[in-house]
Amino acid sequence: MPDRTLEALGLATVPLLEPLTYPGPPAPGPSLLAGDRLLPLRPAAGGVGRWRVAGEGGGGTDPGRHPERGTLDEALASLGQAPAAERYPVLALGSNAAPGQLRHKLTHLGLPAVVPLTPAAVGGVGVGVSGHISRPGYVAAAPYAAGDVESRLWVTWLDEDQLRAVDGTEMPNYGRALLPAVEFPARLPTGERLPGTYVYFNARGVLSGPGGGPLPQPPDQSALLTRLLTASPRLRALLGPTPRHWVARAAADAAAREAGTRIFHEEGWLRPERVFAAYDAGPGGG
Repeated sequence: MPDRTLEALGLATVPLLEPLTYPGPPAPGPSLLAGDRLLPLRPAAGGVGRWRVAGEGGGGTDPGRHPERGTLDEALASLGQAPAAERYPVLALGSNAAPGQLRHKLTHLGLPAVVPLTPAAVGGVGVGVSGHISRPGYVAAAPYAAGDVESRLWVTWLDEDQLRAVDGTEMPNYGRALLPAVEFPARLPTGERLPGTYVYFNARGVLSGPGGGPLPQPPDQSALLTRLLTASPRLRALLGPTPRHWVARAAADAAAREAGTRIFHEEGWLRPERVFAAYDAGPGGG
């Protein structure tokens, strides 16, 4: 049987521990994160709970070993976890879509790292750059409302305990909005449209690009930090001269992170994101 551990698949990277690797490698396709393993999901009609868990083997209660046969709901039940219908579809734009980061976050919080991940085409949501410097030192992704944009994103299906725990890792820098399907349609690979999805939006807004529109989130964190350092002598003096200096200094000093975030504002780079705030679900809210 193929080795499906995150380490064997090259998906064990944790940007919280290695900031310049942000956002970390995503799953290669629809998957069930089951402890230390990532199991492929095969889309099927009738809802996500009926998607098939690929592979060989029997059931079991060890999320690192055996949930490899039948439907997703059957696999979740064999692990003692909530079925898909009792989970919250949360859009993941950055490192929350990386299995290594997701496993690290949940296990660090004392929760089972058992999460289905499904791709979705989402209308009205663009992916930009957060208006603050995160605790690990990287500058994360953040959504912005854009009616003419369709983005390929990931949906992490979190149970209630996982949702509340992730809320704690995101707030107060982020709020969590419940996006209505009428304005923000989310379509799964089967063609099924979700009735609504959640998304974490940056409370300060997103960074703007040269033309004043949202700065697109680049795939490489070093490239982003180099761009910001080049654009602002004040950031270079505070956190430079290189991305490696940036993440080391920012991670070590909360005051430096806050000063850098203020510079974003004072340089005129911040664009408020008010659309998602209107749909704020509040901490732990569903």
